[in-house]
Amino acid sequence: MDLPPGQRAVRGFPRFGIDRVSPPPRAPEGMNIEVSGQLARRVSVDLDELARLPHREVDADFHCVAGWSAIGLRWEGVLFRDFYQLVIEPALAEGARVEYLVFVGLDDYRSIVTLEDALEVDVLIADRLDGEPLPPEHGAPVRLVSPRQYGYISTKHLCRIELYRSEPVGYYHPWKPVQRALSAVRPHRRARVAHEERRRHLPSWLTRQVYRLVVKLPAPPLK
Repeated sequence: MDLPPGQRAVRGFPRFGIDRVSPPPRAPEGMNIEVSGQLARRVSVDLDELARLPHREVDADFHCVAGWSAIGLRWEGVLFRDFYQLVIEPALAEGARVEYLVFVGLDDYRSIVTLEDALEVDVLIADRLDGEPLPPEHGAPVRLVSPRQYGYISTKHLCRIELYRSEPVGYYHPWKPVQRALSAVRPHRRARVAHEERRRHLPSWLTRQVYRLVVKLPAPPLK
C-alpha cells in the first residue's frame, strides 16, 4: 500500500479533531451556499440547485495532517472547477482577480485555498460518501473534498465561499485555543500531501514527530 510521506493507514474513516467532542452542526432549513467578494451580483445556491449541477464520482484517500489516512473512499458531488465555471465566473465583477478562496463551514471553521489548488481535477463539493448521503459526522449536507491536500483544507458543512485577490488573514478555527496555536505555526499555504506541506513555519520532519508524540491514531493501523 503506497501512501504519501509520513502517513499511516487506519481502519474506517474516523471523525477526528477538536470537533469530535461536540455534535455536528445542524443545517438550517433552506440552507444555501453563499459566495461573497469581487462579484457583480449576489450568488446564493441552494442544495436543490447544487444537485442539478453535473455530478462526478472521485475515488480518493483522505489524509489527515496528524499522520493517518482513511483509504479507499468514494466521494460524489460537483467538481469545484465546474461550480466555479458555471456559478461563480458569470457573476464576477469586471476586473476581478481571484487568487485565494476561503471555504467556511456552518461551525465557522475556515480553510484558505489558492484558486490553483481549488481548481484541481478531483476537488469536489461532495454530498455523498461511499454511495450514501454524506453523514453529519463527515460534513453533511455538503463539504469540500480536496484529495491532494491535507484534510484540514476539506471544510465540512460548507455554507460560504469567499473570494480574495491576495491571501487573507489566517482565521481558521472558532475555538480560540486552536486558533492561537494555528496562528503561531500557520497551516502551509498549499498543504499538498505529496510534498508533505504540513505547516508553514516548521520543517516536515519535525512536524511529523510532534504529531506522532501528541496524537493517538484514531484506529489501529492497517498492515
